[in-house]
Amino acid sequence: MNDHNYDISNEPNGQNPAAGIDGGLFLKCVHCGMCTSACPTYTELGDENDGPRGRIQLMQLVADGRAGLTDRMRRHLDLCLDCRSCETACPSGVEYGRMIEPFRLAVQQADRRVEQRFDWFRELILLRLFPHAERLRRLLGPVRFLQRVGMLAAAERLGLLKLLPGRLERMVSLLPPPRKPDPRLPKFLPSVGRKRARVALFVGCVGDAMFRHVHWATVRVLQRNGCDVFVPPAQGCCGAIHFHAGNDLGARQMADRNLVAFELDRYDAIVVNHAGCGAMMKEYGQHWQDGLQPHREKFAAKVRDIHEFLDELGTVPPGGRIEAVATYHDACHLGHAQKITQPPRRLLAKIPGLELRDLPETEICCGSAGIYNLNEAEMSDRLSCRKMENILSTGAQIVLAANAGCLLQIMREVRHGSHPLEVMHPMQLLDRSYRGEAVR
Repeated sequence: MNDHNYDISNEPNGQNPAAGIDGGLFLKCVHCGMCTSACPTYTELGDENDGPRGRIQLMQLVADGRAGLTDRMRRHLDLCLDCRSCETACPSGVEYGRMIEPFRLAVQQADRRVEQRFDWFRELILLRLFPHAERLRRLLGPVRFLQRVGMLAAAERLGLLKLLPGRLERMVSLLPPPRKPDPRLPKFLPSVGRKRARVALFVGCVGDAMFRHVHWATVRVLQRNGCDVFVPPAQGCCGAIHFHAGNDLGARQMADRNLVAFELDRYDAIVVNHAGCGAMMKEYGQHWQDGLQPHREKFAAKVRDIHEFLDELGTVPPGGRIEAVATYHDACHLGHAQKITQPPRRLLAKIPGLELRDLPETEICCGSAGIYNLNEAEMSDRLSCRKMENILSTGAQIVLAANAGCLLQIMREVRHGSHPLEVMHPMQLLDRSYRGEAVR
């Protein structure tokens, strides 16, 4: 690797990648090292520079002007999953995400390398395909046909998928098995029984294109708990894909579209069932300092994860017995970013007959981390294998996770290992209990 300094003279603020970060955030870190054992990359590599404490030190060196950003330093920062497990472990309350996210965003925006400026996968797939549910759904049509007739599985067995460009191959390998298409959600679904709340459901992009059945399960659970459910048709991607790909303007435009789509005063909450989307939307007020910030903060204050919302509302007890053993994986952007760990467990504990077993290292990332599993294949695979070993150690029949990326990552490991496991969102299992359906 050529360890050269990056040109930061074109930063929007005219200074360096850390210029927009409050210096007090760096000073909150007392370098105690409690975060290192919680960090997935440090746990795997044992390199201080690949842990939160080391990365904070690297960013602070650049911020203070004591060092220029080099390839080697950037590599340590790029390898971070932004899973925020260090925030959970930190006794000093260091807000690591508020440092690493704007720092990496500024570096990406200032990167003038040819391979960065003309990255076809980033421009065509990440920014122009993934955030648009209808485009993604149309593209998946022919792929789903190849899955149904067995051609895709045969190509994978023969190693033909390796002929695809690296990130495209990984994207195809993550596709879940085909299922019967679910109908579009209507704009309004009335509560069942006594009305207790009015909520809007956020459907997103990848979540709607690949996990619309989870949306339907979520709606049915909300209806059974006395909620009128609205599905604003003008909503779109939460902006996380653009934000983490370094396209700040695109992310802000996505966020502002949602500000217009949701009539905040009509709803008690904006309910989200995928952790990454919820974490992004709850931080709308932090990411952009402009005239719309007060409205973004008001919007963010309405956002509730589905488990969080139902736990606060108080659920109608589900009656259908599910005689099965399950384990629950804490999605990083639910457990660490949103600090929601117990509500999903309390909801699942209400299902008659279900035995919920603790997952070892549940706080360690599965390796998905948004688009990380496409960009950092080696580390992602190491973490997904580690996660799968821990899942198998529980003896569970069902694996539960509340984020699209986690579900896709774990599903792939289950398929590749031919493990007799069903991978589900908690709302699917709760919905089955309400409807009295047995787990297959």
